[in-house]
Amino acid sequence: MTEIADSAHDPSADAAADSPDGAGQVADPVDLAAQLAARLCHDFISPASAIVSGLDLLDDPTAQDMREDAMTLIAQSARKLADLLAFCRAAFGSASTTEVFDARDLETLARGVFGHMKAALVWEVAPSSINKPAARTLLNLAQIAGTALPTGGTVTVRGVESGGRLAVSVEGSGPRVRLKPEVAGGLLGKPKGDAMGGAWIQAFYVHSLVAQAGGQVAVEATDEGLTLAAWVPA
Repeated sequence: MTEIADSAHDPSADAAADSPDGAGQVADPVDLAAQLAARLCHDFISPASAIVSGLDLLDDPTAQDMREDAMTLIAQSARKLADLLAFCRAAFGSASTTEVFDARDLETLARGVFGHMKAALVWEVAPSSINKPAARTLLNLAQIAGTALPTGGTVTVRGVESGGRLAVSVEGSGPRVRLKPEVAGGLLGKPKGDAMGGAWIQAFYVHSLVAQAGGQVAVEATDEGLTLAAWVPA
């Protein structure tokens, strides 16, 4: 079953959807910023801690036989941290003053993150350049889909420009598809409820940026696969 969030034609409905407590009030931007910052810190702390652990091993005179393992851990963790930082800078931050991204650069960012995931990435984005709202939507939906395939599978990212719109479709398939309810709800602008906010805030962020651009988000998920779709004005 497919659910669609359409906030382009009913601003009052969007304001209600954007309320984390479901009370029909606009979401508290300070709270959302805090939750997003917490999510990013959670992603960064793991590779950063692994680098520190590797350095501790190098400094330990009783662990010199593990020096090669320590260097491997440091190198792998540093690469993961660098890939995450570059990805998040574009997916969540301004990245640059430009309002248009080269699709090849977006693919490089996405592949950097997928290099540390179980799922494989297939990139089929037709436009050579993508505006900022669509670029952020594309990157975040791709990462969400990859996270929903914890044991592996394939995430196919498509982008097509037509009729003044840029349509993004992210399809995931694998042996174990697990899209958390709060993620599906967040993409549709629903409150997180009692769930942890780390996964929800990224999805809600996608909903918010698409809604602000005047577009739509759709979610379809089963045990066999998922489709995350969105369109924004091109």
